[in-house]
Amino acid sequence: MIREMAFEMAASSVRFGAGVTREVGMDLLDLGVRRALVVTDPNLTRLAPVHKVLAALDAAGVKAVLYDGVRVEPTDVSFRDAIHFAEAHPVDGIVAVGGGSVIDTAKAVNLYTTYPPADFLDYVNAPIGKAMPVPGPLKPLIAIPTTAGTGSETTGVSIFDLTDMHAKTGIASRRLKPTLGMLDPENTQTMPPQVAASTGLDILSHAIESFTATPYTSRPRPERPALRPAYQGSNPISDIWALQALRIVTQYLVRAVEDPSDDGARAQMILAASYAGMGFGNAGVHLPHGMSYPVSGLVKSYRAPGYPIDHPLVPHGVSVILNAPAVFRFTAAASPVRHLQAAEALGANVSGAKEADAGKILADRLTWFMERLGVPNGLKAVGYTSADISGLVEGTLPQHRVTKLSPRPAGPDELAALFEDAMVAW
Repeated sequence: MIREMAFEMAASSVRFGAGVTREVGMDLLDLGVRRALVVTDPNLTRLAPVHKVLAALDAAGVKAVLYDGVRVEPTDVSFRDAIHFAEAHPVDGIVAVGGGSVIDTAKAVNLYTTYPPADFLDYVNAPIGKAMPVPGPLKPLIAIPTTAGTGSETTGVSIFDLTDMHAKTGIASRRLKPTLGMLDPENTQTMPPQVAASTGLDILSHAIESFTATPYTSRPRPERPALRPAYQGSNPISDIWALQALRIVTQYLVRAVEDPSDDGARAQMILAASYAGMGFGNAGVHLPHGMSYPVSGLVKSYRAPGYPIDHPLVPHGVSVILNAPAVFRFTAAASPVRHLQAAEALGANVSGAKEADAGKILADRLTWFMERLGVPNGLKAVGYTSADISGLVEGTLPQHRVTKLSPRPAGPDELAALFEDAMVAW
């Protein structure tokens, strides 16, 4: 195998500042958009962020077409519904107002209405889909996050539940990246504390996973530059974004969750989400995310508090962090120094620490955050038992795009042991 010798940093355009949402109409005009699809969810459509966007479009003379049917933790069914709506209401630009579910739905709408495939799975990641490349440029998409966590406004990834398989998969292409991400701290004021905790822990895991991912030089070199994947492995530039995201999380996450009126903390967390997104959007994530997909997809009856939902739900950030301590205890042997650096960025005292203790030190720091923020105590707390492990492993194995970035390989036996370890976190 010829090893990779390069990595590619795809930069994301973001604008940060309280009130920048009010500029979105002018931005659309400058992009040549005269009719825009505004994508959001049924809860947000009643709240200030969407009202501000609609007012800004009206003031700029841009016709708004509102779609507010996004499902929290979207599925292929909800994606298709949004796509069909957009097909019936042609536009020349898109604005996504919401969390990762909304922004990921808008990315899919943009792709499937611009280059309709013969089959829905054509663009979906292999081995579930064909992973066909996006043929060309997409319509302008402005992403306005109302949560601080997914970093979807900076990435070329769109994640959804494939209902037939009861597991998450997605679409990945640099062309899916939003044209602009508008980071307006005012828009996170409506975020419930439980949502702030889940999304904040997602930032934390994004950053650690990208920092501890297998190095980009360990991958095979692609035949053509265009075939270089979006998720390339840890690299010197992504490392900078990841470590700074962890430092911000350490200082501001608990404050943002425990005091929703702390505007400064919430502003820092929305920045941290984009910092981590810049990192993992180019380096990738690994086992905690790969294992999280069946945890979300196979949920039985658990309904997360703080989420306005009518269906069982393990929020994405929670499904990720429940696996994270077990994973990092496992992966630390492959890169103990990096695991200790991540723990230190999260506020752990690593002076005099032995490399053999790196996994425990990092895992203990994660469980401190989990306990403090009231996260369920392991997979058992959201309804899983040891009898479910075979299904969880089966749902993880197809997630090649991320699991192959683990610094320590994990096959079926290793994954089963990790899920067992994750049943109880502390």
